[in-house]
Amino acid sequence: MVWIQRRKLLASCLCVTATVFLLVTLQVVVELGKFERKKFKTSSLQDGQAKMQEEPAHLYPLPGKETLTLNRKTHLEPESHPIMLWWSPLTGETGRLGQCGADACFFTINRTFLHHPMTKAFLFYGTDFNIDSLPLPRKAHHDWALFHEESPKNNYKLFHKPVITLFNYTATFSRHSHLPLTTQYLEGVEVLKSLRYLVPLRSKNDLRRRLAPLVYVQSDCDPPSDRDSYVRELMTYIEVDSYGECLRNKDLPQQLKNPASMDADGFYRIIAQYKFILAFENAVCDDYITEKFWRPLKLGVVPVYYGSPSIADWLPSNRSAILVSEFAHPRELASYIRQLDHDDRLYEAYIEWKLKGEVSNRRLLTALRERKWGVQDVHQDNYIDAFECMVCSKVWDNIRLQEKKVLVRCAEMGHRRKTKQNNLPRLCRWMAVC
Repeated sequence: MVWIQRRKLLASCLCVTATVFLLVTLQVVVELGKFERKKFKTSSLQDGQAKMQEEPAHLYPLPGKETLTLNRKTHLEPESHPIMLWWSPLTGETGRLGQCGADACFFTINRTFLHHPMTKAFLFYGTDFNIDSLPLPRKAHHDWALFHEESPKNNYKLFHKPVITLFNYTATFSRHSHLPLTTQYLEGVEVLKSLRYLVPLRSKNDLRRRLAPLVYVQSDCDPPSDRDSYVRELMTYIEVDSYGECLRNKDLPQQLKNPASMDADGFYRIIAQYKFILAFENAVCDDYITEKFWRPLKLGVVPVYYGSPSIADWLPSNRSAILVSEFAHPRELASYIRQLDHDDRLYEAYIEWKLKGEVSNRRLLTALRERKWGVQDVHQDNYIDAFECMVCSKVWDNIRLQEKKVLVRCAEMGHRRKTKQNNLPRLCRWMAVC
């Protein structure tokens, strides 16, 4: 009897031992599986990055944008976030998790994410946009977004309806864009009001003994706006000091001849001595307004403007610029400028707003106040960050809307059929769990 009891006890011990052994083995198998999956993800991502290193040399950040301040967190596992793929690169980043308010998206130029299930949007930089190399076929759940701060001169293809309508979202100079860049060259209201570079009118009158009433500074000659032809004709009726490569008749100091010096203090001081400046854009488009217009307003020089037909909507005050479009011929424009040059009272009417520090244009004030980015301001996002976050937020809005529609559909089907959850479509069951 004792022997039988011992055998039973031994059998029980063996069973317990076997059970423990099986549980431990199962746990080891599970952990090994997790390890292998993680290893596979890391390996796949590294392979993708290695392929990106073989991309052509033009896939680099936009020249001149290197100094943009970016507060960003690098993240190498995008599976749980929507992927924003820069198809024609602007940022040059191979992988970054960007936080946009409560939402987050994974931004990359890595084209190996083309067919990734979490890829939700393709971002295009207009300068490098090529109609012959698009991510086709385009899938229904893919949004396309365009960032293009330049004029049509930069890329004509983008300004034809069949092309521009390819994009769900845009950031361009147009006020009708999802992220308007109309004021991209204006830091803020305060620089317009600033008197830092203003030369008193009495001093300007004294300087007129050696300076022309008008100044012109352009080195991009013969653009689509044909501005040089107009200026050449104007020069036959009034004296113009031209410092740039186009129609040059006067030289800048050697240290200011580099085009990069056009935002230097020394250059500002020279231009501020003049009463008028020819501010002619390279293309004539509504809302395409560059530093050629804003710079003289900051310096206290009256711009003689040719460019955006809608410029009147953006003037700091009703009388702050002379519009070439209001004169039938360069001869008439020259006559009007000579009249202002010889009559201080008439001239001061164009700078009164600046002397008083009064910017009265509500549209301009609202645009500056409501824009979600800054210009040369380390305390604000730049317009590229704002563009990325705008698209990220739109993508998340679509995701949440789709989830809401599915939930409503599931509820309606469940109520109509009065059936059990297991009989609902699989997507509905999945949504209920999530």
